[in-house]
Amino acid sequence: MSGIKHAVLFAYLQDIETPHHLGPAIASVAAATTEALVIVLFSQLFRSSSDTLNRIKQWDDVHRLLTYVYVKATKAAQDLGKVLMDISVVLKDPSESFPNDFGNGMDMCFRIQGDPPVLHLPDSMETIPHVFVVPDRVTEVRRQHSIRVTPTCDSSPSSYPVVALGGTFDHLHAGHKILLSMAAWITSSKVIVGVTDDELLRNKSNKHVLESMAVRMERTQSFLELFRPDLEYEIVAIKDVYGPTGWDPDIQALVVSMETLSGAASIDKKRAAESLPPLRTFVIDVISSESEKLDHEDMEMLKQTKLSSTFIRDWIVKNTV
Repeated sequence: MSGIKHAVLFAYLQDIETPHHLGPAIASVAAATTEALVIVLFSQLFRSSSDTLNRIKQWDDVHRLLTYVYVKATKAAQDLGKVLMDISVVLKDPSESFPNDFGNGMDMCFRIQGDPPVLHLPDSMETIPHVFVVPDRVTEVRRQHSIRVTPTCDSSPSSYPVVALGGTFDHLHAGHKILLSMAAWITSSKVIVGVTDDELLRNKSNKHVLESMAVRMERTQSFLELFRPDLEYEIVAIKDVYGPTGWDPDIQALVVSMETLSGAASIDKKRAAESLPPLRTFVIDVISSESEKLDHEDMEMLKQTKLSSTFIRDWIVKNTV
């Protein structure tokens, strides 16, 4: 299967447990694709209009699910030197339709053998080749016989109307996309994304290959609209650690990575000084291309091992002739 630049993989989930049975399929499809791969995971548990869906209580499960899939696909791509391959994971209710332009430019559609048919596909998706890949049935059977422990209920809301996050979002990668996805996951109305202004990035390493502000904002917006098109997105330039979180009373929650947790503490102090309500903070674990979760106390080690924009810029410089 040579010459597959852009591909999509469709897979149905019975639950939102970590889909180890899909690991080999995800890796093989990522290895076969050269430029861009969209992985669409279907489950009725992803229904955005459901009154019974508590997105906050499912935070850990969804975070773990996304991390597993992104790490599997990213590692397969990086093992073959495809550091710049664009990988996106979308969580979708099977009854929801796709945008009319979803299949534009796709070369191949991969599906899991034994899965139900995909509903409401755009016409463009019907004209490209469909290839079935085999899941790990042994792992799937073992998983089906495992016992799930239901966490203790708490008084958390099911979602927050307005959620904020911030970052550089240079050369948008898996770590960024997990951060953005989880913010969108717990939001019911609007996500505000602060993108670091060019002026604050003057001391970044390999600044000459850093993407422009316009590109970083556009790619962030495009990904979020792919992940959850039902939400409102406000992408703004920020020139300090606070951005809109320093003055907007409508924001209820903040999503940060482990290495930017100190910024959340600064935001808390700023909001308290301005007599603004505190934000509930959600933390994303830093990942590398080889580990589903990094939990080192040494922050310098995290910077050296995580999948980062710095790593990507270094790779670009080293591999540019």
